[in-house]
Amino acid sequence: MLLRKILAVLAASTAAAVLAGPSPTAAQAATPASAAARAAAAANPVIVVAGLSTPALGYEPLAARLRADGFRVSIFQLPGLGFGDIADSARAFSAYVDQVRAATGAARVDLVAHSEGGLVSRYLIRNLGGGTKVGRYVSLGTPHYGTYVADIAKFLGLGSCLGIVACQQMAIGSSFLTALNDGDDTPGDVRWTAVRTLQDELVRPVDNATLADGATNVLIQSWCPLRIVGHLGLVLDGTTYTVVRGALTDSPVRPDCYAL
Repeated sequence: MLLRKILAVLAASTAAAVLAGPSPTAAQAATPASAAARAAAAANPVIVVAGLSTPALGYEPLAARLRADGFRVSIFQLPGLGFGDIADSARAFSAYVDQVRAATGAARVDLVAHSEGGLVSRYLIRNLGGGTKVGRYVSLGTPHYGTYVADIAKFLGLGSCLGIVACQQMAIGSSFLTALNDGDDTPGDVRWTAVRTLQDELVRPVDNATLADGATNVLIQSWCPLRIVGHLGLVLDGTTYTVVRGALTDSPVRPDCYAL
């Protein structure tokens, strides 16, 4: 079942349309109604960074939760839906971050990045001067140290990731990840949080979604053993959202296991 799912996603990529990320001014927060909401509205703008093959629309539920809590939110869709070189995506993202900062007047932005979006964001911080532009970084199911799922097509004799560059870069031991993980995992003056789930069907082993060097690593099932959350579910799950919200407000890690 998993192999069919992965191969279907990879095959569908050849027909995926390239959609432009929305303007940073298009997603302004609603008027805050509480002290907590006012604090959120005054905080750094939040950019939700999409993952591989998922258009911006897929992240609207997460963005809507953040807006409801008073955050100023926009969504960055990876160029070409993220199938190309991750470094190229990071360069495009760097320009987008500057647009958001200019539009909002903020010195820094906070990032909530799903899957490949977490690698794009880390490249920005490590290699493109993003350490002075990002305040908080939260990754959701990002294969920081690769995933063997990226090697399935090669195992089946279908070539290396069907020629998809980003997939090749997310394979365990790739030259891209070796360079990205050389040295400090958490450079810059950034608060780092990495969230993972035991049921992640695309990041295997799941502990490859963690960061070293002082990052806050949260395994959902360490707090909520009965919570079932898949890779895409990290974007939609209520418990995961309580971790994201806490990270953006510098609160202690206390996931709400009953959140919808």
